[in-house]
Amino acid sequence: MGVLYHSTRSKSEPVTASQAILKGLSEDGGLFVPDHIPALDRSLRELSEMDYRQTAYEVMKLFLTDFTEEELKSCIERAYDSKFDTDVIAPLAEAGGAYYLELFHGATIAFKDMALSILPHLMITAAKKNQADNEIVILTATSGDTGKAALAGFADVEGTKIIVFYPKDGVSPVQEKQMVTQKGANTLVVGIHGNFDDAQTGVKKLFADRELAAELAEKGYQFSSANSINIGRLVPQICYYVYAYAALLREGRIQDGEQINVVVPTGNFGNILAAFYAKNMGLPVGKLICASNENKVLYDFFRTGTYDRNREFVLTASPSMDILISSNLERLIYRIAGNDADRNGELMAALTGNGKYEISAQMRSELEDFYGNYASEEETAAEIERLYRECGYVIDTHTAVASVVYGKYRQETEDDAKTVIASTASPFKFARSVMKAIDEKYDAKTDFELIDELSSLAGVKVPKAVEEIRTAPVLHNRQCQVGEMKDTVREFLNL
Repeated sequence: MGVLYHSTRSKSEPVTASQAILKGLSEDGGLFVPDHIPALDRSLRELSEMDYRQTAYEVMKLFLTDFTEEELKSCIERAYDSKFDTDVIAPLAEAGGAYYLELFHGATIAFKDMALSILPHLMITAAKKNQADNEIVILTATSGDTGKAALAGFADVEGTKIIVFYPKDGVSPVQEKQMVTQKGANTLVVGIHGNFDDAQTGVKKLFADRELAAELAEKGYQFSSANSINIGRLVPQICYYVYAYAALLREGRIQDGEQINVVVPTGNFGNILAAFYAKNMGLPVGKLICASNENKVLYDFFRTGTYDRNREFVLTASPSMDILISSNLERLIYRIAGNDADRNGELMAALTGNGKYEISAQMRSELEDFYGNYASEEETAAEIERLYRECGYVIDTHTAVASVVYGKYRQETEDDAKTVIASTASPFKFARSVMKAIDEKYDAKTDFELIDELSSLAGVKVPKAVEEIRTAPVLHNRQCQVGEMKDTVREFLNL
């Protein structure tokens, strides 16, 4: 049976996978969700004999049911190629009693590459399938990693333009340099004076602007999204959890059917939602451990049942998690509300209006798969130092948040199930924070001196993505206020 997609906010007509990918966001502001989560149709033993590309096909074919086998395999082959610095694509590293799933071996050294390497191919294929004549304008807000990964994926892709908004003072120096040096005649990068939530809210408003949509259509354009609100971002993320389990089985680390736990450093909730979907496909996953930094809105939600963004926004050493409005949580809320679009719409309206909502006791009972906790800045730095001293393994700040929370979970529960920690970025992307955590003396050095020191310390070659930006010229220096985002888009597109 094919999978169709419908909005979390209305009972509008369902759409196919390709239509959902092309739209990005429903006209009513809701997110597209599958009408059911399909079950894995290959045994775990069969999956353990497959490489990453084969595994990705076996997962994605179940969700993207209007793509032909040839179309989907072509997208996968073009995505997971020499852009990754290892044929394994997503290797597992054992350290400190856990398995770190390294999701940073792609072109921009962050986990976003795992989905954004394939999204352009899915989107162009979807446009052809639906006879879409308009040029696709990818409109994206980023907390640091999505932006560069999307830019790298869509740069100079025929029939597309891409506009990325990022918080000017809310990303790491390497993240910013990666974005502002991006080549491509179809790219625009803009630093906004505000935080990520401001950028994300601004982008959503542009999607919902009917007047702007009419202007776009008149000029032959249509918006789509590369954020994790696009189901074409979420589905590829499911694959690496299935692959991680299969790899552990293949290597004899677990028995067939043995449950594992998964820990995910979480801001926008998409990455851990993908693990939840994998569990609901039949992957033997026990607890889904949601790790937050000091912007602990998700921790408080799991603890109290109230989601409240009315709090101080904290700039941390894990900036991709500096988020107070976790967009993908809406997909989970819709599900635990019994797939009730009206109820979900009420809760999202409360979030927009009052900045908070509270779920019912019945809905809370549906969250038993999840455990939430958070790591302070001090705990995060101490974990980087500890893991390096004890194991010689260097992790980035976001992965360190997850590692701290895993330690807290073990201490609270004494659960000794094998555990996979999503390692979401290369330590080279956050070299200053990482090296300062290992030893304060490093803080006096320049960013690229630190990168070279980190390479020597970790015994790992400096990634190509970092080498490329050492001397790359700045090509994007546009900045704007949040209220100027619409005018910025109109100017770029000559509306």
